[in-house]
Amino acid sequence: MSDRIAPLASRPAWKALQQHAETIRPQQLRDLFKSDPERGVRFTAEAGGIFLDYSKNRITDETLKLLMDLAAQSGLKQRLEAMFTGQKINTTENRAVLHVALRAPKSESIIVDGEDVVPAVHAVLDKMSTFAGRIRSGEWKGHTGKRIRNVVNIGIGGSDLGPVMAYEALKHYSQRDLTFRFVSNVDGTDFAEAVQDLNPDETLFLVASKTFTTLETMTNAHTARDWSLAGLGGDESAVARHFVAISTNADAVAKFGIDTANMFEFWDWVGGRYSMDSAIGLSTMIAIGPDNFRALLAGFHAMDVHFRTTPFEKNLPVLLGLLTVWYTDFFDAQTVAILPYEQYLKRFPAYLQQLTMESNGKHVTLSGEHLTTQTGPIYWGEPGTNGQHSFYQLIHQGTRLIPCDFIGFYKTLNPLGRHHDILMANVFAQAEALAFGKTAAEVSAEGVPEVLVPHKVFEGNRPSNTILADALTPETLGQLIALYEHSVFTQGVIWSIDSFDQWGVELGKVLAQKIIGELESPTQPTLAHDTSTTNLIHLYRSHK
Repeated sequence: MSDRIAPLASRPAWKALQQHAETIRPQQLRDLFKSDPERGVRFTAEAGGIFLDYSKNRITDETLKLLMDLAAQSGLKQRLEAMFTGQKINTTENRAVLHVALRAPKSESIIVDGEDVVPAVHAVLDKMSTFAGRIRSGEWKGHTGKRIRNVVNIGIGGSDLGPVMAYEALKHYSQRDLTFRFVSNVDGTDFAEAVQDLNPDETLFLVASKTFTTLETMTNAHTARDWSLAGLGGDESAVARHFVAISTNADAVAKFGIDTANMFEFWDWVGGRYSMDSAIGLSTMIAIGPDNFRALLAGFHAMDVHFRTTPFEKNLPVLLGLLTVWYTDFFDAQTVAILPYEQYLKRFPAYLQQLTMESNGKHVTLSGEHLTTQTGPIYWGEPGTNGQHSFYQLIHQGTRLIPCDFIGFYKTLNPLGRHHDILMANVFAQAEALAFGKTAAEVSAEGVPEVLVPHKVFEGNRPSNTILADALTPETLGQLIALYEHSVFTQGVIWSIDSFDQWGVELGKVLAQKIIGELESPTQPTLAHDTSTTNLIHLYRSHK
């Protein structure tokens, strides 16, 4: 399919956007709003209770038309259908990309290599539900007969960031007599602190590794195994009562001591950063219960349907994705700030970092040609209002253009007096201040001494989106995640890159394996690195 799509720079809409950007760049949001009294209402879209106000972007109707033309000329509709129908759009690994199948209803059918994958998805979901119910009810007992009270998820990357984010985001719905911890870093401190106050006879480990060979995960898993056996009298049969696996490598799982009946599978058409609604989400299901987990999946699916069926002009993921391309390639914006005004979403920016940057941090096209345009902006952020007392200074008055996504909710899960009104007032105020700023004349009119006027001017014209929903429910979280998943997809299609491989993580892994042996060697190893790396290895060995 990609062979039929013209190179980005030669698409007519791209050339038109380059010219159009020159006319937009000097225009001010103040003037755009004055010239169109309905702008704040017209430039909005909604899907399943998710409301998007994108009026405070440096765009006009002509910008939107050209961006929609670019989407059409980039084959977005065709590429989208190819994903949803199980075609192998991850070309460098010859794989389908079917995280959408993980939340498809039982009534749907999605064929991959001649097999309908939906029944297998629901079989795993049912198995997860049964297991989660046994843990939550106390029916599952540990080796000494005590019920499980602590669940520790061991994974890394997509096997950690999704579960951590979802647990924090949906903590309001979690079973509070269960403790949840997450271990990912190979730094031993991560494990040591996670189990510091836990009892081995009440602790269950979920080991999440598709191949059961991931270096960091398996190092931590073996440490957990040793810790458990040390506290359980050394009886290796105890492993089967305190460990389960999220993997496809039954032999390695059994060798570890885990009963393969307690192995939860997923598939090679699920990328790690898209896997939190697969068996990787077992910790989430145990925390919030099977019903809430299925509500989460329903939210994902609702946004999937919206993305697939809604005209691009009113399509939330398409609008977000195209706006990101607009600022990345025509305004040289290098980052996007994700600013959730909801404490439960404190790990959402970190989750989106992997989703966006591992997906679109690419420098060659699907055909292997070097890109001449920018891709993959840096995503970052913190929950409000903390960020306002940290980095907002740079967003408001710095020299860099930083598009922002504000995320807020009409209702709070923890009503405490005026708190939520104050919180949401800050959402609206920050977006307003970024867009419209304060001129020198306005500052002077306030009686500010002339020498201070330049310091108190807000240039404004700084773009943002505002995303609102009723409350942070499991279903809403699913919608938000899928919104960004499909925004990432949209960007990747425009840039003609493979958003679903991650070869960039491989080289460091390979080199690390070699260096591990050199650091642990009982005799002085012969080193063949550059002089810097060689010197660092010698220094480490001499001090360890």
